[in-house]
Amino acid sequence: MYTTAWCGFCHRLKAQLGREGVEVVEVDIEADPEAAAFVEGVNGGNQTVPTLVFADGTTMTNPSLGQVKAHLGLG
Repeated sequence: MYTTAWCGFCHRLKAQLGREGVEVVEVDIEADPEAAAFVEGVNGGNQTVPTLVFADGTTMTNPSLGQVKAHLGLG
């Protein structure tokens, strides 16, 4: 999960996923230039967070909890 320290949407989604038992690894794009470049690459040049990368290589930008759960097959 690509984030920034100040991103309220990131904090909310991480908390929601935690309550559902979904673990995430956070990468702060402001501390990691390669991560920032990746996020820009999948978001049309924008550093939009949260951006999630799934094990299958797909990404989602600013998804809802429901969208993440559906993608993971968690109903």
